[in-house]
Parts: sequence; C-alpha cells; structure tokens
Amino acid sequence: MLIGVPKEIKNHEYRVGLAPSSVREVIAHGHDVQVQANAGEGIGATDDDYRSAGAAVIDDPSHIFSEADMIVKVKEPLEPERKLLREDQVLFTYLHLAPDPEQTSDLVESGAVCIAYETVTSPSGGLPLLAPMSKVAGRMAIQAGAHCLEHPHGGRGILLGGVPGVDPAKVVILGAGMVGTHATHIAVGMGADIWVIDRNTDVLESHWQQFGRSTNSVFSTRDAVEHHVLEADLVIGGVLIPGAAAPKLVTADMVHGMKAGSVIVDVAIDQGGCCETSKPTTHAEPTYVVDGVVHYCVANMPGGVPRTSTYALNNVTLPHVLKLADAGYRQALRDDPHLRNGLNVHGGNITCQEVASALGYDFTDPVEVLKN
Repeated sequence: MLIGVPKEIKNHEYRVGLAPSSVREVIAHGHDVQVQANAGEGIGATDDDYRSAGAAVIDDPSHIFSEADMIVKVKEPLEPERKLLREDQVLFTYLHLAPDPEQTSDLVESGAVCIAYETVTSPSGGLPLLAPMSKVAGRMAIQAGAHCLEHPHGGRGILLGGVPGVDPAKVVILGAGMVGTHATHIAVGMGADIWVIDRNTDVLESHWQQFGRSTNSVFSTRDAVEHHVLEADLVIGGVLIPGAAAPKLVTADMVHGMKAGSVIVDVAIDQGGCCETSKPTTHAEPTYVVDGVVHYCVANMPGGVPRTSTYALNNVTLPHVLKLADAGYRQALRDDPHLRNGLNVHGGNITCQEVASALGYDFTDPVEVLKN
C-alpha cells in the first residue's frame, strides 16, 4: 500500500501524521510512503530524516493525494484537502464531524473511506487514539488558564497556587475523564483549589482514590455546575460524548454571572464546546472576552507542543496504520470491531450513529457497507 503524509495546513498546526520512526516501521512491512516536504519541521524532523527512513519526499500535496491509497494526518482535512480526496481512498485522522456539517458534506461527497481517530475504541471501552491528545490538552489547559488569569492577558490577576497568606485560585474542572484527570495533575502541582465535577459516581470514586483530599469531587447536576462555575476563577471544560457534540453545560447566563477576569478553557471545543459562548480560536489568536470572561478555545491545543504530541499520537495510531495497510482497509475493519467503530464515512454513507443523529443523516451500519 502507498501511504501519503501531507503537511498539516490548519493554523499553527505543527504535528505530523507519521514521524520518521513510524515511517521506518511502515517501510519494514513492505509498504511505500510519500511525505510532503517540510511536513516534519515542527517536530524537528528534516526531509533527510524521512528519506533515511525510506520515504519519498514530495513537494506537491496534490501529488500525494492523487497517488496514495491511504492518507494519514493529524487534524481534519480543510476544504482544499477535501477537494483532493477520491472514492475508496482511506483517510485516517481526527475528524470531529458531529459539530461540522460542511466537512461532513464534503467527505460524503468525496466517496472516501474516513476513519476517525476519536471514535476508535478499545476492548475496555476507552478511546485509545483520543487519549494521548486528551492527556496533552488537559495538562496544557491548566498552563493556558494560569497564563490567561494574569492581568496583562485580561485575567483577574490571580496566581493559580496563591502564596502563604493569600488564597489560591478556584479551579473548576468539568469532567473527570482523561482531560480532567491530567488537568488535575497539573493543578494539584501548582497548588490550586480544585473542584472536579462529573456525573459518573465510579469515576468520582476513582478520582478520590487517586487524588484524595488534594481535590474536591462533586456529582454533576445543573445546580452544582452553576454554583461552582459562578464561584470559579478558572473553568476547564473537559466533557466528552464519543462521536457526538459536547453538551452545553455552561450557559450564557452562567457566563454573564461569572466574576470579571475569570477564565474558561474549553478543551471540548473540537466537539463544539461545552460552553454556550465558546467558539473555536487558534494559537495565533487564542482568546476573546464575553461579559468580562476570558475564553480560551483553541481547537488544536496539542499542536502547540508538536514534538510531544506527535510521538504520543504515533504510539497509538501506528499499530492501526499497519493493520490497515497489511490487511487492506476492508479486511482490517471486518476483523477488528474496535477499529471499525472509527469508520465515520464510507462511500457516501454516514457509518457513525452519533454523527448521523447530530447532523440529520441516515445511519448506515458499517458492517453492511464492508460486506461488498
């Protein structure tokens, strides 16, 4: 199989679909790889590094899209890339389709086979290809929030951990999953006053066992969310419904009632955000203010630390890339129900129930489309 790795073109996106070490593994399995020139510069990988690993380095991305059997990316394809996709070509990347009707329409029209990292599952019920970026984003969320709380950046002028004799910032973390857990790790280390809210009592119990009295855990109700958000200096939005749009836990009325200079970091923005006043931003212009509240809603947060993010992502995506290449996508998806859960679009059909429900498409069972 010929695998293509184009350079990411999203604003300030420096990750790359395959690192040179991953390319070497793919080549060792008997496949060919084309990498766009300078695709790896954000992680410190030169074109010569890719050539040494066995890849062909190509200047023109349209050449890669026209020849490759499978395209491996990091972020969703933007409009110029979507126009290059073709029927029965495999696209393996993050997609986040539920809040993105334009991308979904283009992918349906392309006839391509679109497998989303974020809906691939594991036998334990987790989301193994989303997990490493959730870990990175959770840790970055506290760093970003602490930065935004500084007065020159529009914040209340509060040091997250305070100092002896002065209270720390109150940090409210919505969701105790992967994002929330890793945000908590950093917030605990910085000495913040941490309140974690989740609706799963087993998750709250696990959180308690892990962090003990260094954090406070609260069962999620509308009343609890409103109470703690209104008191917060920093709110981290880390809720997730796999494949679906994020629930709007923080209403515009709540934002209006928050303290001036408080900060919301909406990590769930890839899935539409969990705050009604959230809208996607970029690393170039990461924040905006609504009712005196600073909103940080960068849609590709891990892209800010591309070296860490790329290698963490490749650790979990490479086995699936090899599986798809070695067996062919049809057989690989037939054989592995967890990889098959990643199939969102196939030959003009929506094959993810959550995406179909969110955007009003008919749902087609992926098992059925793979029979032919």
